[in-house]
Amino acid sequence: MSTEPGHTFQVDLRGLVDLLSHHLYSSPKVYLRELMQNAVDAITARRQLDASAPAQIRIRTGVNGGIQVEDSGIGLTEADVHTFLATIGRSSKRAEDGGLDLSAARQDFIGQFGIGLLACFVVADEITVVSRSARDSNAPAVEWRGRSDGTYQIRALPSGTVAEPGTTVTLIPRADGSEWLEPNRVLRLARHFGSLLRYDVEIVDRFGDVSKVNDTPAVWDRQYGSPLARREALAGYAKSTFDFTPLDTIDLDLPLVGLKGVAFVLPTPVHPTKRSGHRVHLKGMLLSDSAQELVPDWAFFVSCVVDTTGLRPTASREALYEDETLSAVRDAIGERIREWLVGLAASDLTLLRRFIDVHHLAVKALARYDDRLLALLLPWLPFETTDGNVSLDEFARAHPVVLVTQSVEEFRQVAPIAASAGLGVVNGGYVYDRELVHRLPEVRPGVTVADLDPETVSAHLDTVDPAAELAAAAFLARARAVCDKFDTDVALRSFQPVGVPAMLVDNREARHERRRAELSADADELWAGILGSLGSSAPRAQLIVNHLNPLIRKIADIPDAALSETAIEALYGQALLLSRRPLRPADHALLNRSFIGLLEFAAAAAGTNATGGGTGNGNGGNGGGGPAGGTAADTASDARGDV
Repeated sequence: MSTEPGHTFQVDLRGLVDLLSHHLYSSPKVYLRELMQNAVDAITARRQLDASAPAQIRIRTGVNGGIQVEDSGIGLTEADVHTFLATIGRSSKRAEDGGLDLSAARQDFIGQFGIGLLACFVVADEITVVSRSARDSNAPAVEWRGRSDGTYQIRALPSGTVAEPGTTVTLIPRADGSEWLEPNRVLRLARHFGSLLRYDVEIVDRFGDVSKVNDTPAVWDRQYGSPLARREALAGYAKSTFDFTPLDTIDLDLPLVGLKGVAFVLPTPVHPTKRSGHRVHLKGMLLSDSAQELVPDWAFFVSCVVDTTGLRPTASREALYEDETLSAVRDAIGERIREWLVGLAASDLTLLRRFIDVHHLAVKALARYDDRLLALLLPWLPFETTDGNVSLDEFARAHPVVLVTQSVEEFRQVAPIAASAGLGVVNGGYVYDRELVHRLPEVRPGVTVADLDPETVSAHLDTVDPAAELAAAAFLARARAVCDKFDTDVALRSFQPVGVPAMLVDNREARHERRRAELSADADELWAGILGSLGSSAPRAQLIVNHLNPLIRKIADIPDAALSETAIEALYGQALLLSRRPLRPADHALLNRSFIGLLEFAAAAAGTNATGGGTGNGNGGNGGGGPAGGTAADTASDARGDV
């Protein structure tokens, strides 16, 4: 059985360039990073042969509408050009036998994937490479000219054409890529990517003017006359880089992975789901300015700038490769931020208070899992309580029994009444708060924490004298009939503050049952049956009427049934608003109906008074020009004004 001869894959260069530009790289701007990266690696390779070799990268703009990148690196022979530039994906930074070079020296290179020059076709139609090798002084310089259609030419140059070893790459732009080769854009990109490169990089425009790209040593590695001068320099760097003046700075130094840099503490609050982007340089070259994976999720209150030699880039060299090393670095940076917080608590309480004021949410997130920080920072963490916004430590000293709600809605229902009754309640509806309150006994022995349901508060309200409740029996019966339509019971109590006429309370089971009933009413027959089978006998909501409130006494004395029912509906609506729970369409209709009803009664009463008293209209109740009609009209006016 014969075997067919082997075949070689054919590559559509235009299709591959399209793949690079739309899927591997985030933007065409990376072409300049790839050119600078190749130049840096070429110089590094030459300096491994000769430590005194020059180290210079020069980028010329305005060259035939494109750019030229010159380096004093190791250069290429004609054989190298055939091997590396004519084979897509092969790296010139390989071992002599063609395998990957994994030696310690290999770690000095930035590039890993051998596709850097190919990326330049994203912006260029033609690329010319002129190079002379430093490894073979007798070898002639060579020129490689490649085009975006996949064709290329190679020729040896006459002796003396190129005096010194090194490489010059010239890009002639594509019609849709010329904007990326404009002089000002090139200067900005070079500084963006190369500000921390270890070799000098210059931009030379067509007039011969030179602009320096590097800003080295890094701001965190410079010598300053005083700690204050260093802080000011770091703050200025943060302002120019991130456009904010940091609350403080945290030095990052992890020698095992060659990482150095600074974490800048944000001066304004940020939502925990919006993680900061961090600038990561790999051996001086900017890898990413949005590397969210560098720090733990809870440290969303810092933005970092680091330079590292030990972390791995992804294939596009625009993000960090997720591996055990990155995980260890993330943990180490998190520990450094913890140490900074501990140091503030021990030495700078003023700054700690400022930090807590801005980022208490972040500290709460961290304290959930860190017992040491929980005990250390608990005195400073603010919580919404019936005593106002106070620290949990201060609140626990005033209330040995701490009650905590499960939602903001529950807290707002009971807060005014609970405060008057002397109950200590914490709003547990905000993220992390309820969990932290329940951990309070771990760090403050002797404190008791329990969940609070609104009905617990009603149990602390004063009962009404039996005679007073008997006198209000007719009113209560009418109120229960009205509120039964809202699946709500009515109770008469005495409580502070007197200015609150009524309080609407319900527990979680009642709310769930009400929601189930609403869904069942709107569902088709099948789902209505399923939801109906899930029904429970949960206690109903309660409208607790304050016997001490003057408005309640006035409503209780209304003899007109229609006016009394309208006033009770308005009372229920007011209690509904005070509970701050979300209003349903039926609730909005109730508020509108009761308000319009009271206006109608008031208008009717005004008409009756204008005629000197007469027969009341259908809405006005049973009073004509006599005392009963006058009392109803006066009460309607009072009820309208108070409610």
